Amino acid sequence: MSLTRRDFLIASAALAAGATVTAPFLLPKFHSDRRPKRSRVAILHAQQYSQQLDQIIAAGLRLFPIDVRGKTVVLKPNLVDYIPRNAINTHPFLVLAAAESFRRLGAKSVVVAEGPGHQRDTQLVLSQSGYEHNLRDEKIRFVDLNRDELIRAPLRAKYTAMTNLWLPRTVLEADFLVSMPKIKTHHWSGVTLSMKNMFGVVPGTRYGWPKNILHWKGIQESVLDLCATVQVHFVIADGIVAMEGNGPLNGTPRPLGTIVLANDPVAADATCARLMGFEPNRVVHIREGSRFLGNSSPGLLDQAGEAITAPTTPFQVVPEFRHLHAL
Repeated sequence: MSLTRRDFLIASAALAAGATVTAPFLLPKFHSDRRPKRSRVAILHAQQYSQQLDQIIAAGLRLFPIDVRGKTVVLKPNLVDYIPRNAINTHPFLVLAAAESFRRLGAKSVVVAEGPGHQRDTQLVLSQSGYEHNLRDEKIRFVDLNRDELIRAPLRAKYTAMTNLWLPRTVLEADFLVSMPKIKTHHWSGVTLSMKNMFGVVPGTRYGWPKNILHWKGIQESVLDLCATVQVHFVIADGIVAMEGNGPLNGTPRPLGTIVLANDPVAADATCARLMGFEPNRVVHIREGSRFLGNSSPGLLDQAGEAITAPTTPFQVVPEFRHLHAL
């Protein structure tokens, strides 16, 4: 793949902005360009976790041309650990609402799958976070991606020095993969949204906790390699109660009253970043992902639901990421 003038200017701008990237970003690192001509995003208001989420998600999905009839749908929430009264996980009520909505749309099966990154005892996290009894009551199967059967997958991008990863069969064979992140700040990547949420598919039993191999190879780079290899088909982001500050575990709950739906993970993350008061292109993996994984420019997004309203006070971040604040 040849280096175009547009690619060179984008990479040069990234370096000029002081982003923590290295010279290899100057050369194309992706195998194929998956960007749609246009992407669709919907912003839904929801003030609390309640039974009404079923209706809200169902109405939101009708804004998209989704066809999951006869397909295997895998919902991948952000379930990292359990800390009482802290907004670190995607709320189970939102996951249940999504599962029910996809069932009504004719999905052959709906599975919830996650590989917690911090707590090695997945069953403990499920029990303490409220997932276990909710999933059992609704007869929804859960797959622990830290311990699922693995398939050796060649990476579809070259931002890290890795050439392949052993990844869970449940994810690789899904017909329709839905990333369901909690909208949070992150002390190493700035934000953790639908793309960063893919860290949970990397099995801890093989690569360590908290997915050590990805940290050693570079978080921003690993996000890009993962999302190039494991395609996210849809996003449902939990911003009803988000997190700011020293995330992903030790931040402060921040009510946002918002759910973001999108058919493009880059579009979803750019929209979430704007809702947090951040400039998306100052997040390395969102900016670089907009070259080949999806669209971040407002001019390429068809927006439904509510309008984007940046908060009066942007989300707090650790000092290293003050540059994320929009000008």
